[in-house]
Amino acid sequence: METQTKYIFITGGVVSSLGKGIISASIGKLLQARGYAVTIQKFDPYINIDPGTLNPYEHGECYVTMDGMETDLDLGHYERFTDIHTTRHNSITTGRIYKTVIDRERRGDYLGKTIQVVPHITDEIKRRMLREDEPDKQLDFVITEVGGTIGDIESAPFMEAIRQLRWQLGRNAVNVHLTYVPYLKAAEEMKTKPTQHSVKELQGMGIQPDILVLRTERHLDDAMRMKVASFCNVDLDCVILSEDKPSIYEVPVSMMAQGLDTAILRKTGRPIGDISMQSWLDFLDKQHHATREIHIGLVGKYDLQDAYKSIRESLNLAGVYNNVKAMLHFINSEQISKENVAEQLQGMDGIVICPGFGQRGIEGKILTAEYTRTHDIPTFGICLGMQMMVIEFARNVLGYADANSREMDEQTSHNVIDMMEEQKAITDKGGTMRLGAYECELREDSLVYEMYGRKKTIMERHRHRYEFNNAYKEDYESHGMKCVGINPAADLVEIVEIPCHQWYIGTQFHPEYLSTVLHPHPLFMSFCKACIR
Repeated sequence: METQTKYIFITGGVVSSLGKGIISASIGKLLQARGYAVTIQKFDPYINIDPGTLNPYEHGECYVTMDGMETDLDLGHYERFTDIHTTRHNSITTGRIYKTVIDRERRGDYLGKTIQVVPHITDEIKRRMLREDEPDKQLDFVITEVGGTIGDIESAPFMEAIRQLRWQLGRNAVNVHLTYVPYLKAAEEMKTKPTQHSVKELQGMGIQPDILVLRTERHLDDAMRMKVASFCNVDLDCVILSEDKPSIYEVPVSMMAQGLDTAILRKTGRPIGDISMQSWLDFLDKQHHATREIHIGLVGKYDLQDAYKSIRESLNLAGVYNNVKAMLHFINSEQISKENVAEQLQGMDGIVICPGFGQRGIEGKILTAEYTRTHDIPTFGICLGMQMMVIEFARNVLGYADANSREMDEQTSHNVIDMMEEQKAITDKGGTMRLGAYECELREDSLVYEMYGRKKTIMERHRHRYEFNNAYKEDYESHGMKCVGINPAADLVEIVEIPCHQWYIGTQFHPEYLSTVLHPHPLFMSFCKACIR
């Protein structure tokens, strides 16, 4: 049997936001279900080194890998679909490519040569696409999604790198091109001309797509597919429809039914074999049959679905496994006041106090924490959300009226949240965070110990700079807020809970990064159970 790694390049045309990430994740899932070892990587054309400093309104959620890389939110889709753990090698930006090349030039590695986009930038892109930094990792397929749209100036070096690799790798590489087929209401017609132009532009760059995935809100008949196949030089069975679905988790099943994975295997010369998707189908069956609703409020300051993407998906997944639909309601923390907090939270079965950075909207989060604590409403505080729960408790239970975080008020006399010692001398925004997976030891007399299946030690991912101030730990404990999860290396508080409350838990880490379709996170599972009760 052939063992050479195969490479799948996912590109997009006509418009952005067509769902290349979902298609990439679906391909990964299907190949994995046929017994192949896969990984998925994202190449983004923007100049930033990573999305860590980007505004959530502009870029959505910043996803964090196990090894502490801040990445595009599509890596969350990759992990939720496939259960693989991505690393810094799975997320590359133009900024990282250029920085690597410029650093080499400054060291003299190029021996005085003129540094150019071709070959130096494209060679570095190819090196990353081939994952030469991980030569010992045996993979059957490497799926590479290229961000942006064909024709973008920024993506030209990536397209040239793919063109070269297609020539070098032969049948070991395929291109899957995702385009949009619009429906013109006035003419009552689907229009394939944008797809034809997109493929023509791709061909002009020296790349002939092997498979076309047509994003459409309406069904295309075989005559329309034949037209696309003929004009674009693609086999008819390689023209795949990506129609709107009630859930993104139905996309892999739709792709499987149309033979997307088998087309890839056929073109790369790999055996098709059997497929094992039963656990995925069982999940979809649960999703279809869940009729009861629970209403969960997301209290945050970013009024954008993608800003809390992993939290939303984690709640949706946990809801399905609890046989309910999690109906999520964004509640803007900037608009919460002491006078209207009850009205703002009315009708919610549970509240998630969302993560974030900066002072805007924090008082609304603190008021939320007070209301849910005093009214015994299930409450889940994540990262900054946990810190707001700690500050609220200090102000209203411990009696420290000016309690705050040093991030928000450097003059506070009760800094119950403070910066980590090792971070105080760092001024570079890209280096001020505690990022990636760290150990957390759970107290055996805690609620979370039971939620995690009585595990003593867990690993969770972080993205923060400020911490619970251990100088106040004894005071919190004696008044009922227990510090039940501790990082053993640094003695940092990772989890707080109030045991007498039906569900009032805050985590300094981000559990949403570890919740997947087939393995929902235990904290979200337990939280949804509490919301049902």
